[in-house]
Amino acid sequence: MLDICLLGTGGMMPLPYRWLTSMMARCDGSSLLIDCGEGTQIALKEKGWSPKPIDMICFTHYHADHISGLPGLLLTMGNAERTEPLTLIGPRGLERVVSALRMIAPELPFELKFVELTQHREHMEFGPYQIDAYRVNHNVVCYGYAISIPRTGRFDVERAKSRNIPVKLWSRLQKGETIETEGITYTPDMVLGPARRGLKVVYCTDTRPVPVIAEYAKNADLFICEGMYGEDGKEAKAREYKHMTFYEAARLAKEACPKVMWLTHYSPSLTRPEEYMDKVREIFPAAVAARDGRTAELEFDEE
Repeated sequence: MLDICLLGTGGMMPLPYRWLTSMMARCDGSSLLIDCGEGTQIALKEKGWSPKPIDMICFTHYHADHISGLPGLLLTMGNAERTEPLTLIGPRGLERVVSALRMIAPELPFELKFVELTQHREHMEFGPYQIDAYRVNHNVVCYGYAISIPRTGRFDVERAKSRNIPVKLWSRLQKGETIETEGITYTPDMVLGPARRGLKVVYCTDTRPVPVIAEYAKNADLFICEGMYGEDGKEAKAREYKHMTFYEAARLAKEACPKVMWLTHYSPSLTRPEEYMDKVREIFPAAVAARDGRTAELEFDEE
C-alpha cells in the first residue's frame, strides 16, 4: 500500500487555511517528501504523521515556497534523535542551497546525502520507491517526479516444486533475492510469474504544460498537478510566469488518463478553487480541487 498526503496546496505565500507546497508518501515504513514549503511541520502535526521516518526529500526547484520549511524540519528531525542519513534530491546546486539554509540549523545528529539532478530525465531507486525525475518548463530549472512502487509476479508453487527448489528458499526468492547454495544458483524468475501492475503517483508544479508531464502521468493511479489559476483571463499571466491554469492541467490529464487528478499550488488570490471545477471536469471528469491534508490510500489491484 502507498499512502499519499498533500500537506500544503498553496503557492507564493501561506494563507490561514492553506500552507505552502508539500506532499508526503509512505510505504513499508519509509516516508518520502516532495518539497518542503512553509507550514510543512504544522501540516504533519495536524495529520498525525511523524517526520522522523522521512528517508528522502525531493525538491522540484528552489523558490522559497517550495523549500522555506526545510531548516525547521531538519531541526525537528534532529531533536527527535534521528541518526539515520537523510537523502536530499533536487536540481543542480542543491548542496549549496541547503548549506545556506543550514546557517540556522548548523548541527544535526544525522548525515545529509545529496543527489543533484543534471539530466533532463533521471531514474533512481531508494527503499521501496522507484523515482523518475523529469525536467519541466519554469523560469528556473525545475523537475517533476514520478514515484512508483513495483510489484513482482505471483509466486508459482508448481514451478518451484518442479525445479526441486528447497522450500526454505521460497520466501527469499519471492522477495527478489538471488541465492547460491551447494553450488547451485537460484534466481527469482525461477519461481515468479510476470511482473504485475504496481502503483504510480506523478507530481508536478511550477511549469507550463509540456508533453513530458503527460508521458510520465500516463495511466498513473494519482496525478498531482499545479493549477495556479482558475479564473478567466489568467492565461497570459500563466504564460508570462510559466505556470498553469486549471484547464491546461485538465487537458494534460485528459491525454494521460490517470485514475484521478488532484489540483494544487493555488495562487493566493484563488480563495475558492471549487468554484471552477465544473468547467475543469468537462475536460477531465476525475479532477479534484485538493485541499491541505487530502489523503489517498493506494492499494495494488486485486487479481
